[in-house]
Amino acid sequence: MKICILDYGSGNVASVFNMLKFIEFDPEISNDKKKIRDASHVILPGVGSYNSGMEKIKRKLPIDCLENEILKKGKPFLGICLGMQVLSTVGYEFGKYQGLNWVEGEVKELDVKKSILPHVGWNEVNAESKNNILFNNIDNDENFYFVHSYHFKSFNKKNILATSIYEETFASAIRKDNVFGVQFHPEKSQKSGMKLLRNFLKI
Repeated sequence: MKICILDYGSGNVASVFNMLKFIEFDPEISNDKKKIRDASHVILPGVGSYNSGMEKIKRKLPIDCLENEILKKGKPFLGICLGMQVLSTVGYEFGKYQGLNWVEGEVKELDVKKSILPHVGWNEVNAESKNNILFNNIDNDENFYFVHSYHFKSFNKKNILATSIYEETFASAIRKDNVFGVQFHPEKSQKSGMKLLRNFLKI
């Protein structure tokens, strides 16, 4: 197994790396095309704004290589937080910006009136299906750690793996074929996060 963590300058790369080492995997941080081709699993972490993230992705990541390995060859891919949001078609943070369009949807601000943004802290994640490989052996009331103000609105409900509630119900995990995304941070979610990362690496 070869795990490639992509680094486009939007943070949390070291946290993901350290968590994977802690659960006894041997990841590598690299944007190199050969490393991506050799990888069995690819992970895209990220924090920050949608537009800034997409600008950095276009500058620093070999998108053509990634699309060939992920979309054509079917290599398992996991986007985390901003790394999930940029999988969308379009994002509306500080304007309108095009995403990778790997999972059709849009990213909009959480619609809250009483709660504070960003949504920070532990929250329940409820899986939509019992036959959900990413949440295998994870209870519906398990909590994961969130830090975000925007959320992914899928154009196809079949792509929603799990939901959470912060005044409104939002997609906290998505999937389209071999492309997975989670709005929360498994690398900061202790035992729940460890379970989820192990599940992803079994795919």
